[in-house]
Amino acid sequence: MEIEKWILETVRRSIESLYGELNGEQLQIQKTRKEFEGDYTLVVFPLLKRSRKNPEMTATEIGEHVVANNAEIKAYNVIKGFLNLSLDASFWADRFAEITTDECFGVAAPTGRTMMIEYSSPNTNKPLHLGHIRNNLLGYSVAEILKANGHTVIKANLVNDRGIHICKSMLAWQLYGEGETPASSGMKGDHLVGKYYVEFDKHYKAQIKELMAAGKSEEEAKKQAPIMLAAQEMLRKWETGDEEVRALWSTMNGWVYDGFDVTYKALGVDFDKVYYESQTYLLGKSLVEEGLAKEVFYRREDNSVWIDLTGDGLDEKLLLRGDGTSVYMTQDLGTAFRRFEDNKLDDMIYVVGNEQNYHFQVLKLVLKKLGYAEWSDHITHLSYGMVELPEGKMKSREGTVVDADDLIADMVQTAREMSAELGKLDGCTEEEAEAVSTMVGLGALKYFILKVDPKKTMLFDPRESIDFNGNTGPFIQYTHARICSVLRKASEQGIDYTGRAQADYLPEEIELVKTLSEYPATVAAAGENFAPSIIGAYIYELAKSFNGYYHDHSILKEEQAEVRKLRLQLAATVASVIRKGMKLLGIEVPERM
Repeated sequence: MEIEKWILETVRRSIESLYGELNGEQLQIQKTRKEFEGDYTLVVFPLLKRSRKNPEMTATEIGEHVVANNAEIKAYNVIKGFLNLSLDASFWADRFAEITTDECFGVAAPTGRTMMIEYSSPNTNKPLHLGHIRNNLLGYSVAEILKANGHTVIKANLVNDRGIHICKSMLAWQLYGEGETPASSGMKGDHLVGKYYVEFDKHYKAQIKELMAAGKSEEEAKKQAPIMLAAQEMLRKWETGDEEVRALWSTMNGWVYDGFDVTYKALGVDFDKVYYESQTYLLGKSLVEEGLAKEVFYRREDNSVWIDLTGDGLDEKLLLRGDGTSVYMTQDLGTAFRRFEDNKLDDMIYVVGNEQNYHFQVLKLVLKKLGYAEWSDHITHLSYGMVELPEGKMKSREGTVVDADDLIADMVQTAREMSAELGKLDGCTEEEAEAVSTMVGLGALKYFILKVDPKKTMLFDPRESIDFNGNTGPFIQYTHARICSVLRKASEQGIDYTGRAQADYLPEEIELVKTLSEYPATVAAAGENFAPSIIGAYIYELAKSFNGYYHDHSILKEEQAEVRKLRLQLAATVASVIRKGMKLLGIEVPERM
């Protein structure tokens, strides 16, 4: 049952009995605020013209009618223009029975909509770092949440495998690598290539300094530095299909892909489709030619191609350089076109940092001007804030990023140390201890990142994320393990807790059922807002409520069999919803801890 919808219809019937049929008027129903008695609240102010009475009298009249005609609503109270309704314990007992027998609880019926969500989108000139971790975790979780909302979801990765940045790493390896490979160095391939990206920047800065010392301005020095000119020439050769350049590009990208796969597996993220910019940029170029033919774009004297968006409140945007090489916008035009054509998408969601807000604004507008409004209007940029550290922002080219592989390993190690200190691993085999440490370390990392609203810039503190108290992944994981321990003991003692319990519900038990009943609406809200943080907040509140209940009430030692059955069922259902919710965040929960 959709409780709010049922309440709405119940209240509507009473209002129409009292004041006549509502002609499309919307009733305002909301959950009662915690400081007041009640479950759901009706705002009566919009009904005063119909009742022709003051707010308190109107609310009282409606409350009396609702309670008199609906056994499930046991009482009401009025606070000024607000009518608070309290549902009977039997109503919540029925809802709990529905939850425990619904195998698809929290999973919506198929909608028929197909959505593609693009996340990760790495460059093949460096390994994944902390910023990429937020991107991957956010994209994967939103995909899982959208699936739970009944949509068909295609998880896509666009690999930025070409361009000047890739050529920088390639050139530096050619000049300074002395044939070094992942096999000869023992380095992961993406780390090795990233090493030469940093190497390029080091030599580039040195050359700029030399040219400035020789009398060049900084801008001139940046343009005339020999190593930059060589990288630009390499890009031109790549675009014309130079065999030697293409062979080196293929080899070094292969190293990177092998490295990425290891990191993705460790993070627990995957993709249904992988696109490569090297395969879509030519399609983008053809769209640029189409735009020139339609006079949507124009060509400048240096042969570069632009679009003038000043009439739309934006600026002029470059689409093709004068030497014929493409830019990111060119590639994104081609990629967007291919995805919608190939997959018959209803929606396309890009998970990309907020520094690209303007880029996606331009992308949608350019596509619309090219005549593709039917699907450009269905592009959504899921913009997220950057991840910062206590030391400040990260810079890839200077080698000051927090490497994803190092962070994952550190999180697992820290989880192991803290779990051991707190006795959480007592009685575990080495294999179990390693599995739990991995679950806790990654769970801490994922939850700490995903509990934050995607739009906000966040400060990541690894040790704070592994705290077993407070709003953390380990706290929720430990709650689940604690419940599993209780259920194991019940099984060992031969306690049967199947079937509907014939027991009266305590107020705190009703509160747990209320929270459980809100799970489907929570999943729906998370899907509508592309916000895993909504799931995180819900699961934390559920775990916190259960821990308070567990502290105050005996479960296995309860002498009344039906009361014990109810409490075991509540515990089992809380654990089930925790598992479901955490799975949507990409987080595993241990059964022992």
